Amino acid sequence: MRILLAAAALTLVGAPCLAETIAVEQAGKKFSETEITIRKGDTVRFVNKDQITHNVYSQSPGNAFDVKTQKPGEASDVKFDAVGDVDVQCAIHPSMKLRIHVTN
Repeated sequence: MRILLAAAALTLVGAPCLAETIAVEQAGKKFSETEITIRKGDTVRFVNKDQITHNVYSQSPGNAFDVKTQKPGEASDVKFDAVGDVDVQCAIHPSMKLRIHVTN
């Protein structure tokens, strides 16, 4: 019995954390958050709840991306594989800014 409990405990301790998907909405020419912290391997789902088109992107080293044209009602997933800070903007509306802290 003790051996089974010890094996179960080791399995739980050594189990990797599952990646998550975090939603960030765009509405009123703003992101719903100005700053978030996620883990390496997590995905951010950018959801356009605005009545206008956006173009969410980042040029941050290791996590650069461009979702291209995102029409109202569309969602785009971006996975973050590198640790560091990611500055996100909209190419159409430069005042839209979001900082993502990617940790281990």
